[in-house]
Amino acid sequence: MIGQKISHYKILEKLDEGGMGVVYKAEDTTLKRQVALKFLPKYLMQNPEAQKRFVKEAQAAAALNHPNICTIYEIDKIDKQSFISMEYLDGQTLQKKIKTGPMNLDNTTKIAIQVAHGLSEAHDKGIIHRDIKSANIMVTLKGDAKIMDFGLARFLAVATKLTKEGTTLGTAGYMSPEQTTGNKVDRRTDIWSLGIVIYEMLTGVLPFRADYEAAIIYSILHEQPEPATVLRPEIPTEFNQILQKALAKEPDERYQHVDDMLVELRSLQRKLEAGATKEKEKLVPSIAVLPFVNMNRDEENEFFSDGITEDIITSLAKLEGLRV
Repeated sequence: MIGQKISHYKILEKLDEGGMGVVYKAEDTTLKRQVALKFLPKYLMQNPEAQKRFVKEAQAAAALNHPNICTIYEIDKIDKQSFISMEYLDGQTLQKKIKTGPMNLDNTTKIAIQVAHGLSEAHDKGIIHRDIKSANIMVTLKGDAKIMDFGLARFLAVATKLTKEGTTLGTAGYMSPEQTTGNKVDRRTDIWSLGIVIYEMLTGVLPFRADYEAAIIYSILHEQPEPATVLRPEIPTEFNQILQKALAKEPDERYQHVDDMLVELRSLQRKLEAGATKEKEKLVPSIAVLPFVNMNRDEENEFFSDGITEDIITSLAKLEGLRV
């Protein structure tokens, strides 16, 4: 596939492969820009109903225009294989970043706010992601978070008939209780999954974890997660409060709109920024210049003593980051 030309795209390199298909980096030879092409598995497109769903979901996702959502440019088909052309993002998934260890509090809050902004835009347009997880969030080299795969989760459900009663959709550890039981989902499912991602950023692990899927689902339905502050004591209690509300078992007890969650995340961000400013002020190096004393009691040398003191103070004051 590398080096081949598909439609007006030249395939440059393979980026990723998973249940949703294969992703390649490509060059749009018409518009002279780099894009990402996602080729969907052929078996998913054999069902005519699935093909219709794919087009419908892709059209809805393509209507989303937001800095924190990966932009979809077009959908196309070649040799009976459908693909999506989307914004190429230079960076790495949030999942890969977390694998190096828990993230600092500032970055956690920043990314959570950005993802919440993207979800707010989608929810206001009636679009639910249904599969929010760290692997579906790209963090660019500039530190911006972008939600990927909008629309594909629901398409995959239809294509593989996973939304029938008693079946589930989504990566188990991120699923809401209503997803695990195959019940109807709404925007509050995305809020739950964002809560899972925030917990993962803070601690490096998922709140509901076990060796096999059935045990994870049982935990999601019946158990309370270990507070993030137990795993990481320096975490502000406000994070625990946000997580407790986002991860309420009953949808009616969660944030009813992601904007409500945003209010509390922004408040926490301001608190963290204020704390960082105070800490920085505390750590500013300081020095006191004591007056030189004329030890020989010669009154003519008093002038030199005062002058040397003033010269030293003036010179030290020019040093950035030093308080005199």
